[in-house]
Amino acid sequence: MELKDQFLRTREETESICAPLQTEDYVVQPMVDVSPPKWHLAHTTWFFEQFILVKHDPDYQVFNPDFAYLFNSYYNHMGERTLRQDRGFMTRPSVAKVYEYRNHVTAAITKVLENNPGDKVLELVEVGINHEQQHQELLAYDIKYILGTQPTFPSIGNYFRWEEERHSHKWLSFSEGLYEVGHQGNGFCFDNELPVHKVYLENFDISNSLVTNGEFLEFMEDGGYRNFDLWHDEGWHFIRDNAIEHPLYWHFKDGTWQQFHFNGLEKLNHDLPVSHISMYEAYAFASWKGMRLPTEFEWEVAAGKLPWGQLWEWTNSAYLPYPGFTRAEGALGEYNGKFMLNQMVLRGASVATPDGHERSSYRNFFHASSRWVFSGIRLVKQ
Repeated sequence: MELKDQFLRTREETESICAPLQTEDYVVQPMVDVSPPKWHLAHTTWFFEQFILVKHDPDYQVFNPDFAYLFNSYYNHMGERTLRQDRGFMTRPSVAKVYEYRNHVTAAITKVLENNPGDKVLELVEVGINHEQQHQELLAYDIKYILGTQPTFPSIGNYFRWEEERHSHKWLSFSEGLYEVGHQGNGFCFDNELPVHKVYLENFDISNSLVTNGEFLEFMEDGGYRNFDLWHDEGWHFIRDNAIEHPLYWHFKDGTWQQFHFNGLEKLNHDLPVSHISMYEAYAFASWKGMRLPTEFEWEVAAGKLPWGQLWEWTNSAYLPYPGFTRAEGALGEYNGKFMLNQMVLRGASVATPDGHERSSYRNFFHASSRWVFSGIRLVKQ
């Protein structure tokens, strides 16, 4: 697919994710980690405008000079910005104006791509596409949280569904040895997937299945949320301080467990993979089973033999730079490198990951307390 077509398809897909929303749904921010859908729509547009059009198209007319400030996320190289926790306070610009902004920038980038741009612009457009694809997945998380924290549990349809874990369970064995990890090939990757390097792994056995709702319910019924011996100290304080006793979006109503998804509350399906789990909870469950979470390198080595892609999978690896990692100069260097502290790596992909965006070397990262992510659990034998 030509880059222009990929760009246009990406822009359309972002808007299709938001199509079922009411205007009011675009604006709210029920917690700091959740950004309003309106902000996602504008920020992904800001990226193309500020990194490409402003710097590389002398004929481009900025849509609104205030937007450079309003929709910068964390790029210190790009100037001042609104605070993350204040994104939900912005009633202006309107949702309609943000869509005008998107159309304005989409048309301008399309024109640039039709005029044989240089390699630098093409590279930036490719980064911008992958950046917007990341935000498409974040939109799925954030829209679900916005709807799932409302008292009526509104439904917008049967979106982003995972499937039952019905394949025959097996333990896949891998021998100790030296393995090569990191992105290989000519396709796109982010800088945190490089450089390719070798790691030594001991023997390990990894499950070919994700942990299910039914298995996690057994952990709950056995007092897993009340047994401090199963938890990291930080995780134990987190669940106690926040009165957490079950996965996010689980509700005990009318004598049965129910789970919220995009089509509202429904009876808990025990065969679906357990989802919306913090790393703290994943670790505690693994401890209860007498097992552990894989390291990110065990996961990558095993990926070729695993069915994966339903949920991002917590690993027991801190998000750190690979040996020889170098940050790019300027604003793009802020994309991944400056977050390599107090984050844990998730591997795989989820049902909300855009087609073509998933790869076995992809290093997703969130704080261990994150629960609104489409995350699950895969076990390794001790």
